[in-house]
Amino acid sequence: MTATGLIIFLVIGAVAGWLAGLIVRGFGFGLLGNIVVGIIGAFLAGWLLPALGVGFSLGSPIVTSIVYAMIGAIVLLVIIGLIKRA
Repeated sequence: MTATGLIIFLVIGAVAGWLAGLIVRGFGFGLLGNIVVGIIGAFLAGWLLPALGVGFSLGSPIVTSIVYAMIGAIVLLVIIGLIKRA
């Protein structure tokens, strides 16, 4: 992965984490925590969704990447929130 690709990946993960924090109220970790969770969620969703055969395109590759990353971040926020509450 090039330096530019890594920066784009981090920005998409950050945006997805911020959006996931807005969607999943009560399980968030603040702005910076949600951004970190978004970056991790972007990595997990980018690996897991294609492995499960879930594939879709929303026209723009950036929008599709943000949606993938947001799905991963939401799932990760909910799982971490449930573990934290238990």
